[in-house]
Amino acid sequence: MKQNNKAYLFLVSIISAMGGLLFGYDWVVIGGAKPFYEAFFEITFSPVMQGWAMSSALIGCLVGALISGVCSDKYGRKKLITIAAALFVVSAFGTGAVDSFSWFIVYRILGGFAIGIASNLSPMYIAEIAPTNMRGRLVSLNQMTIVLGILAAQIANWLLAEPVAIGDTTEMIKTSWNGQMGWRWMFWAENIPAGLFFLFSFLIPESPRWLAIKGKREKSIAVMQKFVGKEQATDEYNKLENSISLTSKSSNEFKAILQPNMRRVLIIGIVLAVFQQWCGINVIFNYAQEIFASAGYGVSDILMNIVVTGVTNVVFTILAIFLVDKLGRKPLLMIGAGGLTIIYLLMGAAYYFEMSGVSLLIIVVLAIACYAMSLAPIMWVVISEIFPNAVRGVAMSIATFMLWAACFVLTYTFPLLNSALGAAGTFWIYGVICLLGFVFVTRYVRETKNKSLEEIENEFVK
Repeated sequence: MKQNNKAYLFLVSIISAMGGLLFGYDWVVIGGAKPFYEAFFEITFSPVMQGWAMSSALIGCLVGALISGVCSDKYGRKKLITIAAALFVVSAFGTGAVDSFSWFIVYRILGGFAIGIASNLSPMYIAEIAPTNMRGRLVSLNQMTIVLGILAAQIANWLLAEPVAIGDTTEMIKTSWNGQMGWRWMFWAENIPAGLFFLFSFLIPESPRWLAIKGKREKSIAVMQKFVGKEQATDEYNKLENSISLTSKSSNEFKAILQPNMRRVLIIGIVLAVFQQWCGINVIFNYAQEIFASAGYGVSDILMNIVVTGVTNVVFTILAIFLVDKLGRKPLLMIGAGGLTIIYLLMGAAYYFEMSGVSLLIIVVLAIACYAMSLAPIMWVVISEIFPNAVRGVAMSIATFMLWAACFVLTYTFPLLNSALGAAGTFWIYGVICLLGFVFVTRYVRETKNKSLEEIENEFVK
């Protein structure tokens, strides 16, 4: 591949992956704003309203993930990416501008809708434009931007929040700058990358595989030429056309994905998506304040520790990008599942024996590092690869929907488990789940490294 082709491919991949950056920022920013908007809306002592504020975006995620596959298969990947970018802009501005809790929830759901679309479309689009030998690295860029978005939100929250004195009452927080304006700027800061994503989304081409599915041969080859060069484009198109003819016998995509030869690959995709959530790492991000507080840290130390975990997330995601096309997908998934099993055993023991301070922080950092270099990026790589061309949009939509459903269950059940079993018992349960995930990956997941999407399709769908 010529250098100019690589540069263009990387640029388009980065633009698409900006959906991941906004996904990460929008998902985490609410954690830093939590103490302040709760005081503003007077829900500090209402667990039900607190839970609704934190989890309402998941409703939008579920809907966005479910409809994005059908809509992207009908109208194209590019249009849906642009719509997601526009929704991020509206949500970021609206969430920070409202004075009503009801409208706060409306804009959070709208932001979740954008997350649901972006989490499905960004990795799928990159997988469809990437050449075989670079696909793992390029799809992993989406996870890289997610963790950069998470880190950006953590830093923004840390920098924007004025120090909170020990003993400050809810009323004092409400009347402070944090309670009146600080939390708003945490959300408004998202408008900068969201606006850029919206503008840049008009510059990317339509997916060549989607164009081929719609019978637009010349346009598909023309786009492929920009990514892989003229010589390889026609050969790639011929392979693609053959795979589409083999997997598009049903006019209804939902019926097609439920055919006996498709069920196995759909189940693998769903289990991996659910496992990525139920491995438990996201509770560390969503409930970082509570986790570090229970380890004996004060408010200022907690905000700093959250940034430390964010930096760890970025560093080890970069490591995953270098390893995914060298070491392979399956070994990294096994390392993640096995590693987290051991780490959660230690974390549970730390809580059981009432360890606190630096020792617990080190264990938390190890867990995030293990997740960041394995399950976090590699799951997206695998589910963007294994589904057949003709039904990829719908299949990705189903897997992503199940991911967000699993995330909702995880987020909702953590306080319940933590209350009933304590932090030790809760993390030991996550350890058992990771052990089961290790067994599943070992037995049922095939390696997809150095194989074209059409070759993977032939292996999984027989």
